[in-house]
Amino acid sequence: MPTDFPPWDRVYAFFRRWRDHRLVREFHDRLRGQVREKAGRDTQPTAGVIDSQSVKADAVVGADSRGFDGGKLVNGRKRHVVVDTLGLLLGIMVTVADVGDRAAAHVLLEQVATAHHRLALVWADGGYTGSLVEHCLATFALVLAIIKRSDNVKGFVVLPKWWIAERLFAHLMRSRRLVRDFERRIASAEAMVYWSMIALMTRRLARPHRGRG
Repeated sequence: MPTDFPPWDRVYAFFRRWRDHRLVREFHDRLRGQVREKAGRDTQPTAGVIDSQSVKADAVVGADSRGFDGGKLVNGRKRHVVVDTLGLLLGIMVTVADVGDRAAAHVLLEQVATAHHRLALVWADGGYTGSLVEHCLATFALVLAIIKRSDNVKGFVVLPKWWIAERLFAHLMRSRRLVRDFERRIASAEAMVYWSMIALMTRRLARPHRGRG
């Protein structure tokens, strides 16, 4: 802990209270509304992007809450996120790394659709194809638009709309605490992501507004 902080157990008590009572989520969501308003958008989004990021888990993470992502060759956890078109977080679910994107999306998209009633369109990559598309439309009236990579394109390609989610992941990886997963509890891992986004949004709100000349 930094020398100007109280004892670690007191700091953790505050963190645990904010995490368990969902205060960090409420604080985050209020800031997101202010950032969207400052950008000239409605506080409630109508479109978003879903994606996932696998990160290595530290040794403190028990075997019961970590897994192996065979595609990314990562032993750890996976962050499933939905972001708005500004790259701001709408919802996150942390799982063991071997949980499939579609399985996690069934739960995450229900949470996001319930919290954001105006959300009508979510872009996704080919990993979310299948019955999930029909499920979202029938259950949440949510269009899950699959953006597929062209077979004629070789090498690494950023798909349309994909830079939005990748920008969020890039921000998370600039947060030292999030470079790998250090949290024993998944709830703490999710809370740390919210805190990182809170720091990002407070910096945006602190910037002077640039009006037209």
